[in-house]
Amino acid sequence: MNRTIDPKHFRVPEGEEVDLDRYPTRTPPVYASKADYELQLAAHVGRMSALQQRLYASNRYAILLIFQAMDAAGKDGVIKHVMSGVNPQGCQVFSYAHPTPAELQHDFLWRTSCDLPGRGRIGIFNRSYYEEVLIARVHPNILESEGLPLRREGKGVWRNRYRSIVDHERHLTKNGTRILKFFLHLSKEEQRKRFLARIDDPRKNWKFSNADIQERQYWNDYMKAYEKCLSATSTDDAPWFVVPADDKTNTRLIVSAIILSLLESLKLSYPTPSPE
Repeated sequence: MNRTIDPKHFRVPEGEEVDLDRYPTRTPPVYASKADYELQLAAHVGRMSALQQRLYASNRYAILLIFQAMDAAGKDGVIKHVMSGVNPQGCQVFSYAHPTPAELQHDFLWRTSCDLPGRGRIGIFNRSYYEEVLIARVHPNILESEGLPLRREGKGVWRNRYRSIVDHERHLTKNGTRILKFFLHLSKEEQRKRFLARIDDPRKNWKFSNADIQERQYWNDYMKAYEKCLSATSTDDAPWFVVPADDKTNTRLIVSAIILSLLESLKLSYPTPSPE
């Protein structure tokens, strides 16, 4: 039998001190079989497509979905499968790598601001401005290369960035953008298996690099950075969801259920034509 997916089960409450050891990377499956998974996902995708049409027609809200995770956690796969039925005219995906020289001349929120979704649309950030409190925290040399007046901020740089992020997301929410943030919680052992699979599968060799192995050395540092980030920036306006990621099919159903829950809560409807 299928288990009911309750978004609250994965949501990080505002003000909670996050300990990722308490959040599982694998949970009992919400599907009974592969065929059942495909049926459930198809139903989620179909419902999401219908609601996306209403979102576009009503032109009142924008949806921003943010995905963060360690390498090989399945962000690309989640986006591909969960959003497969959404009209591409109403949805855009942006992936962020290292900042360009031009982007480094601005504050850390600047480069994503132009990519925010307009009303009636869904925007997806595959990684985001959160990299500036994650990888930049694990690798201080990145922060030093940004040319900021860090001496003035000292150790408060992270606290100030968290505050900037929370204020930014609160501003977006007040102006009609609804935000969901997903941390795909992968175990170190499952990451190892997926890296090995990339090496063995010629179709996935291109995804593997030496940098992947090097970053594994900082696993514990990343977990601490994520804990502090999730604790400081999960709010009622823009909540974080910690989604178990060791089972990719489970992950996709959970994420799609959470997105559906948000869309349904908006009570979207088609505009009523005027008498004219």
